[in-house]
Amino acid sequence: MKAAMELFWRKGFSATSMADLCAAMGINAPSLYAAFGSKEALYEAALRQYEQAASPLIWGAFEAAPTARASITGLLMASAANLPGTDRPPGCMITLATAGQEGCTRLGDLVAKARAEGEAMIAARLRRAVAEGELPPGTDIAALAAFYACVQHGMSIEARDGADRQKLEAIARCALSAWPVLTGGGAAPPAGTGCVPPAPRGR
Repeated sequence: MKAAMELFWRKGFSATSMADLCAAMGINAPSLYAAFGSKEALYEAALRQYEQAASPLIWGAFEAAPTARASITGLLMASAANLPGTDRPPGCMITLATAGQEGCTRLGDLVAKARAEGEAMIAARLRRAVAEGELPPGTDIAALAAFYACVQHGMSIEARDGADRQKLEAIARCALSAWPVLTGGGAAPPAGTGCVPPAPRGR
């Protein structure tokens, strides 16, 4: 299954042929159909395998972080550490998946649902932060969650195109430097750690 998952991850649904899958998995076509029924079902199983393998790496510390800001920081920095890929394809298989645009509506719906679940987890953590007094009641939870989800998705695309951990961490720091402006909560990042240039020193 790992071989099929990485093949779909690297090439996408349509570009991965049954011959490719059989060769990668070391089985013949009748055995593959007997085990999974169809290429679509195999792709769905590969998505589940990916979620089980990747979710702990990216989201493992999200809920346990003491603040929402720490949760978002951990999410983006874990993404920066894992998305470049070394012994696996770069980027996030779910973010990069285009099965829905390749004519497979059901698979496209599954992928869209998985992406929406990540954004919903961020929104839930932000709502908790409002309830606990970390963020002000007027915080636009939906927009803030969508923003940081989009940042993570963009990091995945950058990784697919060759961005290394250092570049992805710089992107994450830029997004995190916007936190005080977007939420009205927390201190601004130390000078020189975000994407805003440090203020000039007095003489």
